[in-house]
Amino acid sequence: MEIDLEEKKLLEKIIKKDEKALFFVYKKYQPSIFNFVKSQINNYQTAEELTQDIFLDFIEALRDFRFQSSLKTFIFSIARHKVIDQIRKKKIKSILFSHLPSFIVESLKVVFIDEEIDKKELKEKIEKIINSLPNDYQLILRLKYIEGIKMKDVSEKLKMNFKATESLLFRARKSFIKVFNNEI
Repeated sequence: MEIDLEEKKLLEKIIKKDEKALFFVYKKYQPSIFNFVKSQINNYQTAEELTQDIFLDFIEALRDFRFQSSLKTFIFSIARHKVIDQIRKKKIKSILFSHLPSFIVESLKVVFIDEEIDKKELKEKIEKIINSLPNDYQLILRLKYIEGIKMKDVSEKLKMNFKATESLLFRARKSFIKVFNNEI
């Protein structure tokens, strides 16, 4: 499919950093992208964040755009991939740490089958393990799980891009679990 001339001119303006052209595309496609993402994710806030990320990815991907599809197809392709990534991450999170305290409590119950687990002991064990990790892992685990800060805010606080922050959190979780399993 050949892209129409109007869209091609619009995209060329965006590539040349024309903010009005970018705003026009955003205004035109944001509602339908948001509705698509929300229908797949079923979480308003996450859908809003993903929609913003989709448009950021769109801007980055424009330099590689070859004008072989319509603008709408191109943006929805990015959205589809972003949704798939989000679903994949959600599955990983449910496996690793989605409910940190209950996960740890269940693991500790295996070790101390007949003993009642005291919250103080649990907190001490968590603190000990976190303190044994590298500083960047300690910081991100504390921000995310102890302080309850959202990933977007964590990435801003750490002055890292969102994907790098998620990657750091993934490695920190993995390291925490490894140390936790070795402690048992």
